[in-house]
Amino acid sequence: DRGSQFRSRKQARALHRHGLVGSMGRVGAAGDNAAMESFFALLQKNVLNRRSWATRQDLRIAIVTWIERT
Repeated sequence: DRGSQFRSRKQARALHRHGLVGSMGRVGAAGDNAAMESFFALLQKNVLNRRSWATRQDLRIAIVTWIERT
């Protein structure tokens, strides 16, 4: 997504505050996002859609466990 919200000064400041660097794929290059889209689809199917968690920490543990086993 190349929406204005991802190019805004507010977004840039938030990334900088957390020590992150933003990047965008090329226009019309769907393959740039294929790996991440696949990862998040599998995460949603195998973790997020299976149940709900009482706390963020419980969810974090479930995600980390899934990543380490995959």
